[in-house]
Amino acid sequence: RSSFFYVSHWFPQTQISPKEGWQVYSSAQDPDGRCICTVVAPEQNLCSRDAKSRQLRQLLEKVQNMSQSIEVLNLRTQRDFQYVLKMETQMKGLKAKFRQIEDDRKTLMTKHFQELKEKMDELLPLIPVLEQYKTDAKLITQFKEEIRNLSAVLTGIQEEIGAYDYEELHQRVLSLETRLRDCMKKLTCGKLMKITGPVTVKTSGTRFGAWMTDPLASEKNNRVWYMDSYTNNKIVREYKSIADFVSGAESRTYNLPFKWAGTNHVVYNGSLYFNKYQSNIIIKYSFDMGRVLAQRSLEYAGFHNVYPYTWGGFSDIDLMADEIGLWAVYATNQNAGNIVISQLNQDTLEVMKSWSTGYPKRSAGESFMICGTLYVTNSHLTGAKVYYSYSTKTSTYEYTDIPFHNQYFHISMLDYNARDRALYAWNNGHQVLFNVTLFHIIKTEDDT
Repeated sequence: RSSFFYVSHWFPQTQISPKEGWQVYSSAQDPDGRCICTVVAPEQNLCSRDAKSRQLRQLLEKVQNMSQSIEVLNLRTQRDFQYVLKMETQMKGLKAKFRQIEDDRKTLMTKHFQELKEKMDELLPLIPVLEQYKTDAKLITQFKEEIRNLSAVLTGIQEEIGAYDYEELHQRVLSLETRLRDCMKKLTCGKLMKITGPVTVKTSGTRFGAWMTDPLASEKNNRVWYMDSYTNNKIVREYKSIADFVSGAESRTYNLPFKWAGTNHVVYNGSLYFNKYQSNIIIKYSFDMGRVLAQRSLEYAGFHNVYPYTWGGFSDIDLMADEIGLWAVYATNQNAGNIVISQLNQDTLEVMKSWSTGYPKRSAGESFMICGTLYVTNSHLTGAKVYYSYSTKTSTYEYTDIPFHNQYFHISMLDYNARDRALYAWNNGHQVLFNVTLFHIIKTEDDT
């Protein structure tokens, strides 16, 4: 078999990014002879952060500055040299005058003495010029010696990093990143292995709320939506980018026709999906059109703190999206208060298929979907971890042990974004992001 496993660490295009460059953490073979590799994918500009490349660039800049200084000195010495040549002509004239004086000292002594004095006065400025000329010559010698030393250092660094200049190295890294990112885009779904972070993006709002981006938006569309509180609110704030969100520069606000319940909303393909307050009705609201496109009751779903997460807050119905589509996670009396997973039609909100799990909804801190698998945390407080997962592909479950750092002690929203491959969270009035590490199986043409 020629398939191999791939563990990918994803970093969304915000403040999350590794500080180092490309790194292969490990590689080995499993019992079937398949290659197992762990790789960290950095942001596209991280070559410039590499210590050796940065040192090389600084030295090259220093050499360039030195060369410019030498050029200035050279121009100045050339100017002085022309002045010296002029003085040489004058000194030759002076010598001729002396000969003339010797030939006729008596008759023309007074006249030639005056001319001699004038010539001497003209030569007086030559003395500081010659002194400066000697100083400049010493500086040039020193510069040349320093450049020779720097050249030796540069040669050593180039040999150490592969005998390529900085720009060539940078282009090679960019090419490698492009090829690997193209490969990563072809990857199918992966299994959650690790959660790292968080990175705090902003501190705002109440203890409870939601913030999100659209996983189906284009790469240039980085709008952020912000929904503070879990009840008694209808205002959605929009920001054009993460940077605008951090600075508080709103681009637009939306006044929804209904209040929402909970914090488990999702933006998907340009529309907001949320649970209508005091009901099990799901609303689809188009941001572009500014109106409700669909609404439907989620049959038998508990609502209004009948089956919430451990923290309460009318979190009975959790709407989420992943690589496969739109989902609703909730509980029913028919399933004894245990979690039910339903895949929804994004246009009509009809339930296309449901899975009944054995995990009590009231014992879950939060949950999120990745690649058709539901991951459930055991708490919303300190010490929380992903404790349970259910695969809709195989209709099987397993108990897991994936810890994560609950930095601000109380999580009221935790959702996966398939485009960023990160977890968005509302952590006690802080908007934070977590990295996720996924485990992929890449199949080649030889697989059957």
